[in-house]
Amino acid sequence: MKTVLSTKILTPAQKELFLNSGIGIVEHNALKIEFLDFDIPEGSDHLVFTSKNAVQAFLNRSKGRNYSNYQSFCVGEKTKRLLEENGIKVVKMSLNALDLADFILKNHKSGQFLFFCGNMRRPDLPRELSKNNIRYTEIVTYNTILTPKQFKRAFDGIMFFSPSGIKSFVQENNIGNSRLFCIGNSTAEEAKNYTAEITIANQPTVENVLVQAIKYFKQYD
Repeated sequence: MKTVLSTKILTPAQKELFLNSGIGIVEHNALKIEFLDFDIPEGSDHLVFTSKNAVQAFLNRSKGRNYSNYQSFCVGEKTKRLLEENGIKVVKMSLNALDLADFILKNHKSGQFLFFCGNMRRPDLPRELSKNNIRYTEIVTYNTILTPKQFKRAFDGIMFFSPSGIKSFVQENNIGNSRLFCIGNSTAEEAKNYTAEITIANQPTVENVLVQAIKYFKQYD
């Protein structure tokens, strides 16, 4: 039986996909999130989020606020969904930070933004905003902590959901001959440091990474 490692714990519904496919699944959270205390400056109603964790951190610190005046810009469908579920208007959702920066540059260049992020955020968005003289304040809302674990075995495939997850895994393990399944291009770029055996999800969702892994190994049945 082919066996795949997920570097994050899956929901029961996600795990069911594997159980029904006849492919073995091992799970481990390669990362841990630690929410921080931070202040939310007054004077700007334009909010930028590049992860669901940043939204959750913002909600934790802003309980009791009226969100109706906020306009948000975000990366990812799940980030958008969490914002809208909490009454925060999403002006633009992009699938990656560069596309979001391009939209802000073309449509909101005179705006002033609060950028909520984690300590290991990618440099793409702040670099583009700074380069184009767009005013923003960066607020680190959570820490991403690597939680490496040694596996005394090889896996046919490994699913990664961020560049940080790869960094965590390789602290204690070798990639070897495993096929890597990556949630997006940034994760794939990190994976290229270790192997050329990479499949990138068609959509940047956990579910699509799972589908790609199942599809890949089912062809060898």
